[in-house]
Parts: sequence; structure tokens; C-alpha cells
Amino acid sequence: MTPPTPTCRIVRPDATYGGLQGFNYFEGISAQSTGATGLCMHMLVIPPGGRAKAHLHEAHETAIYVISGEAEMWYGEDLAEYMTVRAGDFLYIPAGMPHLPANRSTTEPCVAVLARTDPNEQESVVLRPDLDARLAQRTGSEP
Repeated sequence: MTPPTPTCRIVRPDATYGGLQGFNYFEGISAQSTGATGLCMHMLVIPPGGRAKAHLHEAHETAIYVISGEAEMWYGEDLAEYMTVRAGDFLYIPAGMPHLPANRSTTEPCVAVLARTDPNEQESVVLRPDLDARLAQRTGSEP
């Protein structure tokens, strides 16, 4: 598919797509939807109990703003670091940083807006199943 010529466009998040990370994303700004050449931006709803696959974005930074709910994230070379992000928080993830976000709530979704410096959102995603297994061993949870 040939990307559209860049111009001012409205993108309504009516459609979703399945990401390699294991989540469904609402379509937003990307090379494919608008012809963007330096960024992508979309909305993510992590359902209650939802968990991504361990991954990294090879050469692209990520910025996240949490609109509602709460998510936890393991990150770092062995996913040994841990943080919780809540509604109103901004989160920065540097390029090449392994991470695995999840929603521990059993009732509330976590809604966030994500922006990356990769206009082709899925092209720089590298799955790390080795880290899923390592985290599962440490925490006793399913990968």
C-alpha cells in the first residue's frame, strides 16, 4: 500500500489493528494513515488483566500519556526493573529498552495515548520471548 501524501488530516479512531506486542491499538497517526514521516500516535486500551509480550522498539523512542486507569511495566535488560503508571502520568521509553506492560486490575481498563518516533509503528518491534519466560519464572505468572 502506498502511504498517502502528507497533508493535514483528521483520523478518527474507528478501526483497530493487532500489534505484535499482543494488544489491539486504535488506528491513529502513522505513515499508513496520514503519510507521516517521523512519528506515529495512537490510542491503546489495555483491558483488565491484559498483558503484552516482552518487546522493544529497536531504534525508536516512545512517549505515553495515561488517560485513565493504571498499568504496571517491567523493563530493563532482564525486565528486572518495575514501575506503575497512573492516570495523568507521562512515561518515556528510550529506543532499544525491553519492556512489558500489563494491567493488573480485574475491573478497570487502562487507556493511554502513545507516540513513537517510528512512523511505521510495527516495523521496529522486536519480540523478546526469552524475557517473557524469565519474568514468568521470577513472578510465577504466565508469559
